[in-house]
Amino acid sequence: MPALQDLEAIADYIALDNPLAARGLVERVFERVARWEAHPESGSHPLELRRSSRRYRQIVEPPCRVFYRYERSSERVFVLSVIRGERRLRKRPLIQRDRENPMV
Repeated sequence: MPALQDLEAIADYIALDNPLAARGLVERVFERVARWEAHPESGSHPLELRRSSRRYRQIVEPPCRVFYRYERSSERVFVLSVIRGERRLRKRPLIQRDRENPMV
């Protein structure tokens, strides 16, 4: 799963200096994602995507942003990407990942 690999890469980098902080970050992200079961539309719409489809949402768990798509018809959440918060979101890679991995 590409989004999980994104999170692992961020955590690995943080763990170089602070393994406990890295583990805490991963736990917090998983806790936030688990909340989607009850509140799948709780994330905000990323500002970078305001002119495109409103189908993408995000949660922010510093220093990360987790991007996802909620499919109402099947009531499923698809986690697409995790990036460092200071990085600029690039629309094309996110949409490409969504198309390539519909079962994320």
